[in-house]
Amino acid sequence: MPADPATGPLVLASASPRRRELLSGAGLRFEIAPADIDETRRDDETPGALVARLAEGKARAVAGRYPDRFVLGADTVVVVGGDILGKPRDPGHAVELLEKLAGRTHSVLTGVAVVAPDARLHQVQVESRVTFRAAARDELERYVAVGESMDKAGAYALQGDGRRFVTGVAGSESNIIGLPIDETLELLRAAGVPGDEAG
Repeated sequence: MPADPATGPLVLASASPRRRELLSGAGLRFEIAPADIDETRRDDETPGALVARLAEGKARAVAGRYPDRFVLGADTVVVVGGDILGKPRDPGHAVELLEKLAGRTHSVLTGVAVVAPDARLHQVQVESRVTFRAAARDELERYVAVGESMDKAGAYALQGDGRRFVTGVAGSESNIIGLPIDETLELLRAAGVPGDEAG
């Protein structure tokens, strides 16, 4: 459907409040249309292949409903010691995920995909690295009880109370929060989003 003047030519294929806030903070106008796709990892799929496939899948799923718009999809995973950590199933699982991160450095990998009105795909991947200090299980349990872990890969929020565990960050901080905003704006410009809409 044609772009609404109130939302511009962009559709965000995500329900993530962090992604919404990051795009809004960059001055973009957009409509929100969450994608509903199977996010199960395939056998032997690398983290990079996983986030690329899911970001594209989300964007293409929504692009079918908005053929005249630019559709942005993204997917983020946390990787530590070769293991991909997704979102926790429950508070106990959240503590388990945080125990894997404590005292170690992990990667946060985000795939970003834009499907243009001509159906062309534009993609980028961004990796950041985060170092956690050591933490006892009871401290991790108290953090999980705060309630900010449950909808986040790796079970922590860099922009929230989870910052208490972080001793070092290398790379894009917005990527760790949910969307590498500088690289996303560049991708939108490359895809052809009008300059006044792409920051």
